[in-house]
Amino acid sequence: MAASALPPLPPQLKSIQHHLRTAQELDKREPVVAYYCRLYAMQTGMKIDSKTPECRKFLSKLMDQLEAMKKQFGDNEAITQEIVGSAHVENYALKMFLYADNEDRAGQFHKNMIKSFYTASLLIDVLTVFGELSEENAQHRKYARWKAAYIHNCLKNGETPQPGPIGLEGERKKRGRLLSMVEQLNHHHPSSSSTYEANNIPTSNYTGVHIPPGAHAPANTPAEVPHNTGEVRLTPEDFARAQKYCKYAGSALQYEDVSTAVQNLQKALKLLITGRE
Repeated sequence: MAASALPPLPPQLKSIQHHLRTAQELDKREPVVAYYCRLYAMQTGMKIDSKTPECRKFLSKLMDQLEAMKKQFGDNEAITQEIVGSAHVENYALKMFLYADNEDRAGQFHKNMIKSFYTASLLIDVLTVFGELSEENAQHRKYARWKAAYIHNCLKNGETPQPGPIGLEGERKKRGRLLSMVEQLNHHHPSSSSTYEANNIPTSNYTGVHIPPGAHAPANTPAEVPHNTGEVRLTPEDFARAQKYCKYAGSALQYEDVSTAVQNLQKALKLLITGRE
């Protein structure tokens, strides 16, 4: 990237360090996602502290990087059109989530799947650049962060993690271990970008987080779409939402993710036929 390197990260902006590191890791293979990671870091950093000299200097350099990327990828509609960019980032985040979730449910526990869970949660953070998170994505983020912390702690202690969702309610021992593990991870400092990055994981009790198999992914069998029994008057907002779903479908097809493409096309079709989502 043409822009100059960033100065040291001020302590006040520590909460955005993993989003910036993720951007660096994705610069070559996913520059669009890297761009929005930096944009999220920029917007978040501005809210935290844009007045002290060290923060202002850092954010100014980060802005230079964003401008350089915008010029470099100015012909990419995922950069110029937020609706396309949002679909691109969301599909990549869910792709990482699904990889980690499939490994987890198959009992394949390793550092890459832990990192994928945590990175997926960071990328869902990035989706807030485009507006409020959907309830589904908020649940994905909570589950991914909890899973990353839980599996990391099990492997560290030489224990075998339990695959898939775990009901924590009423299980004092597991809840206590989870809290202890999160506290340990809050003090964990990775030695390189290839290791699991677990700073700033919330110390919440992730009780009642239940995602059954396949709940995060669209069904393989197309859902039945109601037929239009009368004239439906669509608003400009309806057309915009239908266009959004079509964009999501197009982005999913770039990853050969047929099921996600089908799901979004079904949503667009239902909206156009019934006027309801």
